Amino acid sequence: MTSALNQGRTMALSNNSFSRTYHRLFVELADPRTNDWFLITSPVPGLTIIGLYLYFTLKWGPRYMADKKPFQFQRTLVIYNFIQVIVSCWLFYEGLDAGWLRTYSWKCQPVDFSRTPEAMRVARGVYIYFLAKISELLDTVFFVIRKKERQITFLHLYHHTVMPMISWGATKYYPGGHGTLIGVINSFVHIIMYTYYMLAAMGPQYQKFLFWKRHITTLQMLQFCVAFLHSSQLLFYDCGYPRWSVVFTLPNSIFFYYLFYDFYYKAYGKPGERNKKQLENGGPKRDNDKKEYVKHEYKVANGIKNGNNNDGKKVD
Repeated sequence: MTSALNQGRTMALSNNSFSRTYHRLFVELADPRTNDWFLITSPVPGLTIIGLYLYFTLKWGPRYMADKKPFQFQRTLVIYNFIQVIVSCWLFYEGLDAGWLRTYSWKCQPVDFSRTPEAMRVARGVYIYFLAKISELLDTVFFVIRKKERQITFLHLYHHTVMPMISWGATKYYPGGHGTLIGVINSFVHIIMYTYYMLAAMGPQYQKFLFWKRHITTLQMLQFCVAFLHSSQLLFYDCGYPRWSVVFTLPNSIFFYYLFYDFYYKAYGKPGERNKKQLENGGPKRDNDKKEYVKHEYKVANGIKNGNNNDGKKVD
């Protein structure tokens, strides 16, 4: 009897401790302006979405499609990519107009936790960015139902899993300030990226516009260099934005850069190597050379609609 009572008390204390910790992490430390927004209050809905996404991608989806013909979804892909372009354009404009071209400091920018129209505008932008990262999980869904599982690489899964979690944390705790610059830059890259994928999905008549795919990866690597340099300023300047954030941002920037560089190297060789060889050979001298180059780029584009090359490497 005494043992049962002691066990009950231990469980009660354990549950009470868990409740206090949970309340501290997900209520007290959260930004009250954004904490009640859809999918933000608790980490459970977002983690559930990511868990189902991974289960569908790695298990159920391929098994379901095993004895079925791949879906085409050409019109759906065009519309999907067009929507992503529009959303990215809006996020890029909002980020610049609401902060980075007006009032934000490029050295160190704290979060404005007030409820002024300007502060709420930035917070809403961070939230929409998070929702955009959730919507981009459809990239992988399209790969699965089009039976392009080889294109779902580690880079692809890592990117689509990590970005929703990072943007969720930003929305819940620090919706604004220094950390938003990478979102603005990323939105600019996505304008170009999803425009490319939209053209690739529209058919072979647009192949003449698809010769610049490799530069998307260069932009991706450049954005992580900028993110690293911008975040590292927190080590030298103190404006109230949490310095501990560099523990996550700096290693993640390095890791992303490595993954994209690895993709670029496998797809094209070392950056600049192809251009150097063309210059040494006098460049593509004949029209047929140029036509063959365009055809090659289109074939690659067909293999990377929504972000993959024909070797199965993700460009995202």
